[in-house]
Amino acid sequence: MMRDRYGLPVSTASQTAREFYVEGCHRLLTLYPGALADFDHAIESDPHFALAYAARARVLQLIGDVPGAQAAAARAEDLAARQTEREKSHAAVFVHLANGRPDAALTAVRAHVAQWPRDAVVASTAANQTGLIGTSGRAGREQDQLDFLASLAPHYEGDWWLDSHYAIALSELGHWREARRRIERSLSMEPRNAFAAHSMAHLQYETGEPETSITFLRGWLADYPPGGAFRGHLSWHLALALLGEGRVEEGFALYEDAFAAEDYPGPKVVKLMDAASYLWRAELAGHPREEARWRTVHKFAHQAFPRPGMAYADWHVALTDAVAGDADAAEARAQELLDLASTGRYPAGSGMAALARGVAAFERKDYAAAIAALVQVLPERERFSGSRAQLDLLEFTLLKAYLESGRPEDARQLLAARRPGPRGIPVAGAEALH
Repeated sequence: MMRDRYGLPVSTASQTAREFYVEGCHRLLTLYPGALADFDHAIESDPHFALAYAARARVLQLIGDVPGAQAAAARAEDLAARQTEREKSHAAVFVHLANGRPDAALTAVRAHVAQWPRDAVVASTAANQTGLIGTSGRAGREQDQLDFLASLAPHYEGDWWLDSHYAIALSELGHWREARRRIERSLSMEPRNAFAAHSMAHLQYETGEPETSITFLRGWLADYPPGGAFRGHLSWHLALALLGEGRVEEGFALYEDAFAAEDYPGPKVVKLMDAASYLWRAELAGHPREEARWRTVHKFAHQAFPRPGMAYADWHVALTDAVAGDADAAEARAQELLDLASTGRYPAGSGMAALARGVAAFERKDYAAAIAALVQVLPERERFSGSRAQLDLLEFTLLKAYLESGRPEDARQLLAARRPGPRGIPVAGAEALH
């Protein structure tokens, strides 16, 4: 029986199908374009290749083609029923994912990797901040992420894929030396790994290296294809470093060309997060509002996420609603979030409704109400999903509310409690606190 890159058997008699599948998995795990075409070629070479259908389902799910993902996952499950136990279990993960059952998917992933830890395609669904653990809405999910990857590490010694994900989990919890070692090793083994570049961007944010990050990201992105799924998000990281250095217009050039582009190739939730958060951060830093850009992002937010339910999207939808100024619609969505939480259907809890109301209050300059809401939710912000770099937006908003309210001592206390590492506070007026 033929095997994949990690030595696991694959049920196909076609060498061509196996080669396309292995190459497609490599593209999927590095976030390089072309994975879908590879999996399609594998299926053409062997129409009964269950793993190729499961991988196809994963790609389609990531780009938001729900019907396509469901059809591919169902076909994978049907074919895998006549294959090995590993392939049956593998296919079941993607059936859960494609059908919007993240809790069941995560349970299936944990059970699967306990038995087949080197099944990287399955493990990858829970290996980063936008994965099943990162978006779970559970308290302690940062440590859970690190523990999950630490349990896999002995099975992937010296592997570029595992290193790139393990590194960011280490970085988020302050283990910077080990994170850097793993990132550098990953990039030396596979320079085209977009996840490793992403981990480096996060590490450089946490350790306060904006100039180094700008140089690194510009160089790395120069060789990354326009259709790469992480081109937009890595460009957002570059724009964030530029904003911190006062180079906001360079950041807006990236906004137009990459992370808010009409032909954005990555997940919709990442586009929403990057576009809305950069606009909000630019204003916190003292730059004038871009009304047309906000209108476009608000329209996209409600087209992509018309109903609340995904925490990672919901707090960025709340930003667009606040700026849109439709108080009734914003309050109705906040109440819907509260209703979901009160009935146990929203893992991130009731804090999301408070956050939505807080940013709405901030936008209408009711800073007392904004402060009350943000102080309430800041200790549980981990549950809202996203990295520490992304969640800093909430802390910066609270800081600005303190400044606008004439409460400099509260602002100083907030800064004093801030984690060490990240350099600079891109909030207008914060420089007077020192």
